[in-house]
Amino acid sequence: MSQSGVAEGSNGAEEPKMEGASRKAIIAAASANLVIAVTKALAWLLTGASSMLAEAIHSVADTTNQIVLMIGGKVSHKKADEDHPFGYERVRYLSGFIVAVVIFSVGGLFALYSSYEKIRDTLAGKPDELLDSRWWWVPLVVTLISACAEGASLRTALKESKTDRDGLTVLQYIRKAKAPELPVVMMEDSAAVLGLIFAFLGVGLTVLTHNPVFDGIGSACIGVLLVVVAAILSREMKSLLEGESATPESRQAIHDALSNSDGVDSVIYMKTVHLGPDTILLAAKIAVDPGDSALEVARIIDNAEVAVRAAEPLVGPLFLEPDIRYGDRRIKDDEKRPEDEI
Repeated sequence: MSQSGVAEGSNGAEEPKMEGASRKAIIAAASANLVIAVTKALAWLLTGASSMLAEAIHSVADTTNQIVLMIGGKVSHKKADEDHPFGYERVRYLSGFIVAVVIFSVGGLFALYSSYEKIRDTLAGKPDELLDSRWWWVPLVVTLISACAEGASLRTALKESKTDRDGLTVLQYIRKAKAPELPVVMMEDSAAVLGLIFAFLGVGLTVLTHNPVFDGIGSACIGVLLVVVAAILSREMKSLLEGESATPESRQAIHDALSNSDGVDSVIYMKTVHLGPDTILLAAKIAVDPGDSALEVARIIDNAEVAVRAAEPLVGPLFLEPDIRYGDRRIKDDEKRPEDEI
């Protein structure tokens, strides 16, 4: 029989904590979206511009999203309990997924419906409020001011993520990031700026050509944009919820730390999964010398734990199982060891 056992790291995962960069970006985005939502709604009430209504709903959805992200960050601080032994940090992933659904259902679908109504009424020959209003210029001013505010919010998110991105493009960062807040805010703000360009063109072309269809097309472009953003975010958040492994760089660092730890002959296998953005669960089987005593094996495991956490501080719950290799393979329970044949 081979010696075997399981050891868990004595230092459990730290309480999940939302990074200051994420919180700052969320607060900046929420503040901007709240003010912009009210402004866009007033512009819609004054002119009846379909693009302004779509953008107002978009901003309301974005504000709600930021609130959901902040709630998720707060809940993730809850301490582990009997029913949730690994803590609540994955709530942050759930918040990101809910945000994607909100963008799609509230923002995207409403914008598409608003576009349909505008184009239908125009083709039916109904008079257009925007062209009949003396406030036709208000939506243009609102979109320009809103674009500046959203651009400032996006600039904050890009600035706060600069260290984490480490030369990656925005899309690459969104695909690889384990923390959902900054990628979500960056996608939202990028969509907001592009959506405002669509709204400005829709209203502007309507005023210039006296054809309300352009306003409806602008609203449709906003809807399609939001659906695309929602699909991208949903896909990434779904992957995080399912359980992604640590990054290749982290896995290599952990593997090297185990392999080079005193008393460890080799790593038989190793598995990692992100319990949350700030916590990695590690389970590994390590090969030790057949002649090691139980006390020596315990010491080897303790030293390996220290080495792993020094190499990758995000490692929280840690399970190491000692085993024995014979030649190029592990000794099975029903096989003889070399010393048994002497």
